[in-house]
Amino acid sequence: MRSLVTGGAGFIGSNLVDALVEAGDEVVVLDDLSTGREENLDGALKRGVELSVTDITGADDVASAFADHRPDRCFHLGAQIDVRRAVTDPAFDARVNVLGTVNVLEAASVRSTPVVFASTGGAIYGEGAGRDLPLDESATCAPEAPYGMSKLAAEGYIDLYARVKGLPGAALRLGNVYGPRQDPLGEAGVIAIFCGKLAEGGRPTVFGDGAQTRDYVYVGDVVRAFMRAASRLTGADSPPFGPFNIGTGVESSVLDIVGRLARISGRHDFDPIEAPARAGEVQRISLDCSLAKRELEWSPEANLDAGLERTLRVLG
Repeated sequence: MRSLVTGGAGFIGSNLVDALVEAGDEVVVLDDLSTGREENLDGALKRGVELSVTDITGADDVASAFADHRPDRCFHLGAQIDVRRAVTDPAFDARVNVLGTVNVLEAASVRSTPVVFASTGGAIYGEGAGRDLPLDESATCAPEAPYGMSKLAAEGYIDLYARVKGLPGAALRLGNVYGPRQDPLGEAGVIAIFCGKLAEGGRPTVFGDGAQTRDYVYVGDVVRAFMRAASRLTGADSPPFGPFNIGTGVESSVLDIVGRLARISGRHDFDPIEAPARAGEVQRISLDCSLAKRELEWSPEANLDAGLERTLRVLG
């Protein structure tokens, strides 16, 4: 099986690449290395993975990569991931996340290459306070920032290409993913930041009262979800399907994360530093993943403490 992974030098992407190699796939990675890191792929490159430094906003470059490598499936994780940059430069965010996705879909449609897309559950639904949590895929999508809006628009193109061109595709609405190689810029970047503070003997900064919640899901579980979705799309008579929430269904607050890391590390002086609340920040969110359990036979395996322990061993 030949797999193409956009954004494969990033946090989630590189973990996925490792799993694909372990499964015996031939893998090519497209990444412009603007936020991804080549060192994330050190082990994979030694095992034959090919890295093409490619910007997905270049349609001709993406088309050439598909034509040259003729992948059997594509995992599309290449994206602009910094929510704060999306707010200050929404045009750039849309160019990467929407136009980049269109370029991938156009290239994939030439040979009807199935595409599994990394969307967001943490930002696409918007504010969860006052709603019946956890939210399932039928919940209203009301992004609070351009990042969530661009991911929602990209999902629309996944659906469009499925309906109009018959391109098999699925969108995975990821919770706040954390784990080894995590980038502080991502939606669950707070865990990477806190692990770094532990390593340097510092204290965590908590914005607002720290009661804001997220649905934190371990990267290994997310990788399994991508693999399951791809298997369904490349199987016999498998129609396009999705989107799917990929999370735990459990709300965990920022202060809860601080307390768990303090306990796991033995740092009883890991007390938070208070800072003013950030405007526009979602206060509550969690994802109902029942559909993924039924359709993908997927559910999370790592509980939060186990995932944090694994993450701290690497990042701390």
